[in-house]
Amino acid sequence: MGQFSKAVSLVRRARFGRNLILLGSVTAAIVIPLWAAAEPATDDYIFMQSPRRAIILSGDSANVHRDVMAVMYDTQELHFQDPGIPRFLLIDREGSAALGIGGAVEGVFSYDFRGSIDDAGFTTYSIPIPADKAERERMQGSANHSSLFVKFVKATKLGPLVAYAEANFTGASHGYGFTVQQAYVSLGNVTVGKTRSTFVDATACMPTIDYQGPSGATGGKPMMLRYKRLRPNGLSWAVSAEMPSVSGTYSDVYGMGVPVSASVSPRVPDIPAFIQYGWDNGASHVRFSAVFRDMAYRDLISGKNRYTPGWGVQLSGVANATKYLTFYYQGLYGRGVGTWLNDLSGFGFDLVPSADDAGKMRAPASLGVLAGARINLTDRFFVSGGYSFCRLYDQGRLPDDTYKRGNYAIVNAFYTPLPDLLIGVEYIHGSRKNIDNAHGEANRLNAMLKYSF
Repeated sequence: MGQFSKAVSLVRRARFGRNLILLGSVTAAIVIPLWAAAEPATDDYIFMQSPRRAIILSGDSANVHRDVMAVMYDTQELHFQDPGIPRFLLIDREGSAALGIGGAVEGVFSYDFRGSIDDAGFTTYSIPIPADKAERERMQGSANHSSLFVKFVKATKLGPLVAYAEANFTGASHGYGFTVQQAYVSLGNVTVGKTRSTFVDATACMPTIDYQGPSGATGGKPMMLRYKRLRPNGLSWAVSAEMPSVSGTYSDVYGMGVPVSASVSPRVPDIPAFIQYGWDNGASHVRFSAVFRDMAYRDLISGKNRYTPGWGVQLSGVANATKYLTFYYQGLYGRGVGTWLNDLSGFGFDLVPSADDAGKMRAPASLGVLAGARINLTDRFFVSGGYSFCRLYDQGRLPDDTYKRGNYAIVNAFYTPLPDLLIGVEYIHGSRKNIDNAHGEANRLNAMLKYSF
């Protein structure tokens, strides 16, 4: 009986051993290919230029066209507040096309003190004069800058084809509504659609939580047709024809009881262009930009349509001094370029009434200046700050309480505790001065939590 029990025990051990071997073989057959797919050879990563954070949803991640990945993950012209590189990728079997999907969820809380602004953006133009004693403090919060975007890239004989669409929820001043921010198609060096103006140097501005940005910085995303040659090192240039947006002051400033001028539909596109020299693989550059525009309006006194030219020049850039320190700068001067200046855009300063002839309008001169710096204290923590101002000249017959100058000073700190999670705090001081030298100021504390995907 004892011999029989030993025999049974040996059989069971043999079966267990065979089962263990079988289980190990099956596990290896499953895990090894998955491990190999999850950890491709270094050459594959070099070829793809794809970060490890990307989630490949379809296709073969090891055989993607080099140009497709280079364009998909190009960050050379991204503003600090732009959505980053896409987290999710769909790749076709041939590796000649990829669709990236990404976005960010962002919440910002702000507290104004010693003067407040009734807007989520810190616009120094909107500082009340005289100060509103009942609203010297204000608390606000918003998640409407959370965003979604899709980016399609395909390799073609004419160069990379890109279709890009981005939207956020800034539909109303204090509410939410899905709003298109950018939507364009580019083929090689040609771009058609709604995107950042050629006159705007997106990277030449220090990081901010405030989405309005410094008073003297430039912005704008019109419809356009653009040709651009952009290189990280050496010379780059671009020229475009852009849909004009003319904001004029057409009110009765002569005391005649009726308007003396009126807006008309645009006739001539704005023509901005730039030439740029870059170095340090795109981390640094200096850019000279110029814009010409011909603005139409209706002279109600003479009953004629008239045209007033506008122009602007800008010097801007980024200087990456070391891996710890980066400088930013912009300087713009021109006539009728309020559309591009953060503090003047949309407030009627592209055209103002002539000081001499009723019914006629002129393009006032304006100046915008910005200087800032970023200090990287660690790989996950940095601080930045800077100063900016905007100045309006040639106010003509505008009332004495018209804006004359806005100042904007900022300091902030950002920390990344986890990949793609960004925490930031910020202090902004702003002031406004009118033509009659009446003065007002405001202060704001911002706190932000943002997760990008």
